[in-house]
Amino acid sequence: MQLEDVPASHEELAQLYRQLQAEFQRRTVGIASAAHELRTPLAILNGYSDLLLGGKLGPLNDAQRDVLLEMKATRTRLQHFVDDFLNYSAIATGNLKLRIQLNDIQACLAEIADVWLPPFQQKLVVFYHLESQPIERFPFDFNKVQHIVSNLLHNALKFTPAKGTVWLAAEPYNWERRVASKAIGNQERRRGRAIAANSIRVTVSDTGPGVPPESQLEIFEDFHRASQPADDGSPGTGLGLAVARSLVQAHGGKIWVESEPGMGSKFSFLLPLRAEMANIESETETTPE
Repeated sequence: MQLEDVPASHEELAQLYRQLQAEFQRRTVGIASAAHELRTPLAILNGYSDLLLGGKLGPLNDAQRDVLLEMKATRTRLQHFVDDFLNYSAIATGNLKLRIQLNDIQACLAEIADVWLPPFQQKLVVFYHLESQPIERFPFDFNKVQHIVSNLLHNALKFTPAKGTVWLAAEPYNWERRVASKAIGNQERRRGRAIAANSIRVTVSDTGPGVPPESQLEIFEDFHRASQPADDGSPGTGLGLAVARSLVQAHGGKIWVESEPGMGSKFSFLLPLRAEMANIESETETTPE
């Protein structure tokens, strides 16, 4: 770099920053536009594959059915990438909107579990959706939470080898946010079971290779790719966990991973039971009694 290339003032640095920001916005919007254009052909492919698999155009032999199932699994993965790019663009440009309404979290998880069951079966990975207890309806964005869970399941599928196991579960959880005084916190802990749950914990666990301690924070960064290769050999976009983190944070929640190398991973995220606890800005917001 030549000496004359070095900015001479804060104004020049600010101008360069604004230029870079504008270029980033243009590129992000361009990626989102391209991803959006893929939605229609993907929907058409999905419709045709379902039509054929349903036998409405005639019987299929085993080889034909296997090819169609592979096409459907590939279409699901591609749709997943498209949704990631669209959500990333909305987050990066500040245009993310949540539709917060009273919803059933178990129904939300059951629906997305049904979508992901065939890819797990195809890879010979055992997949369990555990519905251990009923959970009252609470306000959250149904589609965005499905996207969060979908990203975690996709990550588990990538890194869990054949004959491994993946679990999906949700449970009430007492989230002790560090906003109260230490004395109050100690008093609450002494009450123990008297403390009511103030959030829902959703967990995706797997028997994959695990995440080393030094990587357990950076895996949630934009475009980060794991040091160990995926079990299926696919490189991924490096956006899945980053988008999941941003969507969880948009709900006022938190996400983290518990893991040891060789011992599998447990990804968890929390959703507040009351929308006003999360300070959520949304198109529609309904708060339970």
